[in-house]
Amino acid sequence: MKANLQICFLFCSLLSFSQTERALINKIDSINAVALSHYNSNDIAKSFNLFNQAIRLSDSINDTYGHAEANFTIGKIYDFMHEYDKAEASFAQVIKASKNTNENFLLASSYLHLGKIYAYKKPPTNPIPYFEKALTYAKQNNVRDQDNTDMRAVLLLNTRLSLAKAYLESNNTGKALIYLSRAEGNLRSIQDHGYSRAKWNFIKGQYFFNKQFYNNANMKFVDAVKLLEGKDIKENKDSNELLSDIYKEMSLTFAMLEKDTEAYGALLFHNNYSDKYINEDKIRQNIIVRSKFLIENYKNVAQRANSERIEQLAESNKIKNVNVIISITGFLLFISLITMYKSYVSKRKLSNILKVRNKELEIAKNQAEKSSELKSNFISNVTHELRTPLYGVVGLTSILLKNNDLSKKDFKFLKSLKYSGDYLLNLVNDILQIGKIESQKIELKSVTVNLRLLLENLVNSFDYRLEEANNQIQITVDKNVPEFIKCDNVRMSQVLINLMGNSVKFTENGKIDIRVKLLNSIDDHVSLRFEVEDDGPGIPKEKQKLIFENFSQLDKNNNTNYQGTGLGLPITKNIIELFGSTLEVESEVDQGTLFSFELTFEIDREAKLEKIIIKESEGEVISLSKKYKILVAEDNKINQIVTQNLLLKENYECVIAKNGQEALEAHKQTAFDLILMDINMPVMNGNESTKAIREFDTKTPIIALTAADIDRIKIDYNLIGFDGIITKPFDNYEFFQTLSEHIENTKSAEEIADF
Repeated sequence: MKANLQICFLFCSLLSFSQTERALINKIDSINAVALSHYNSNDIAKSFNLFNQAIRLSDSINDTYGHAEANFTIGKIYDFMHEYDKAEASFAQVIKASKNTNENFLLASSYLHLGKIYAYKKPPTNPIPYFEKALTYAKQNNVRDQDNTDMRAVLLLNTRLSLAKAYLESNNTGKALIYLSRAEGNLRSIQDHGYSRAKWNFIKGQYFFNKQFYNNANMKFVDAVKLLEGKDIKENKDSNELLSDIYKEMSLTFAMLEKDTEAYGALLFHNNYSDKYINEDKIRQNIIVRSKFLIENYKNVAQRANSERIEQLAESNKIKNVNVIISITGFLLFISLITMYKSYVSKRKLSNILKVRNKELEIAKNQAEKSSELKSNFISNVTHELRTPLYGVVGLTSILLKNNDLSKKDFKFLKSLKYSGDYLLNLVNDILQIGKIESQKIELKSVTVNLRLLLENLVNSFDYRLEEANNQIQITVDKNVPEFIKCDNVRMSQVLINLMGNSVKFTENGKIDIRVKLLNSIDDHVSLRFEVEDDGPGIPKEKQKLIFENFSQLDKNNNTNYQGTGLGLPITKNIIELFGSTLEVESEVDQGTLFSFELTFEIDREAKLEKIIIKESEGEVISLSKKYKILVAEDNKINQIVTQNLLLKENYECVIAKNGQEALEAHKQTAFDLILMDINMPVMNGNESTKAIREFDTKTPIIALTAADIDRIKIDYNLIGFDGIITKPFDNYEFFQTLSEHIENTKSAEEIADF
């Protein structure tokens, strides 16, 4: 009982002190906000006084953030007044306090200001190490100021521009160009009326001047002037100083180009803006002199009043805390005495019950985890065992279908066989897919996609089923839809295949329309509406919600003509929701069905431009007409035949290794352009072989070729050394696209390295 009373007393004490501390923290934040407002309006003395008041209160309760925030602006005030030693001391205090609380904004900003101080301090000190430290903290995820505004992009831009300028001044143009390029990427992430972009153009012009590319330098200087002299830029000291520097550099550039008239004109503009800057600097000096006088006067008054105010505050807090503690403690003691006996009796009973329940829960938890693991392993093993023979069936059938000597009867039988294999594969994939969606394991990727070509390829995959049901498919794409967009092409294909397949399955002797309509196009984004409409039997309105439930079918008793698991539409609906949209259905019985959804994509304008450049370029272009050598590590005989024939038909040279050990030895003796590595093999598996190869070869692309669930492999495939994963059985187009992409990337990297 005595122990319980002591605990209650301590709890009350802590509660009282924490409430007082929160009130002081709120007061500190309020003072800092008002002080910052005075600083922004050039009322330096009031700002300085308030920030010092905030520092004293912060120190009294050990509020490191309030201390750091106030010292940060005081450092800027000293910097403004050219008292660089005091500014340096203030920023050092900010860094010391902020490291304990991981305040990345204050750390990055302080190092950035220190670098600038050392750059123009006499004698100057190398500022680059401080800028590099600022960049390290600016790269962190949580970079927010006192208003909780994300300042990451702004700090990255300013730091990289400072680094670029510093490296130019030290004649390290290579480093300067790297930081200029990265700063250009940051410009796209911030809202700027032109000053930052003008500063970037100015430094880029200095880079070109340093490299003696005088025309390029002048172009950048002109761009910077246009941005600063535009109507959106308010004339101030910073813009006038930058314009003065730009015209000075422009004058030198014209002089190097022997354009004396233009050089003289630029020099006149330089003098004009220099005069404006000097006038503004005089006003600034007046503010500094007045502020110094007021600050010194404040210090004298503050020293006399400081000790008395702190003593009064401490005494007041002490009395207040004692009163609160006595009141709360008395009340709690009274309640505790009444409830303590009952609590003690019930506690023993509950303790015994909880011990029994905990044991039961532990057993149930272990059983559930074991059951879940067995289920996952079972599904993974079964799908692997199904996919391996399916790879042989689908692969060999695809090879035989390319044989021109087949009779119509044999061709039809083979198409039926391939259709059956594809159907079984889709069934396996659907079962895996619905599990991934429910466990939220699907992540959308963004790759460049030619939408029209994607639709044509998907429609072509339905040739056999269209012929069997005597259906026709019509594709209509708005002429203003961009040629290239960025999206997850695998998930997009899955959505369209499911919707097309649904229409083909339920429609006979009919027509299916695939439409893509442009809704709007703003900057680099386009909104599209996709529609899949058929004239099949339609869906009753009372059952239109049912079709989106797992394993549901409209009429289970009369569904013998329509094969399926009832997973296609639920998967489609969930994937579209991952894209941030909704799948809508409009249908009436005997009037057909219309499925539609709307998505917004990023336009890839560079993809089209890159294609044109490749066609017009006179230099060497990497082409897969060259016979590249592929090493295939595969223990299954049928899979060896299928993969080898596919590669040979596409003009690849192919070497087969029966296990990982043979693949390792083969690559030691012969250089290959790419390696296809099966995972599960005897003697040495694919993971072990890949790790061994990476010990002496880090450039040759190695693609994992497996029938296992891709999510179980991709967790650590990068650490093993794989460059990509292809799941068997695969789509031939995607298979060769993956191969060509990795080979092209490797060859391009080698050419750049040689250059």
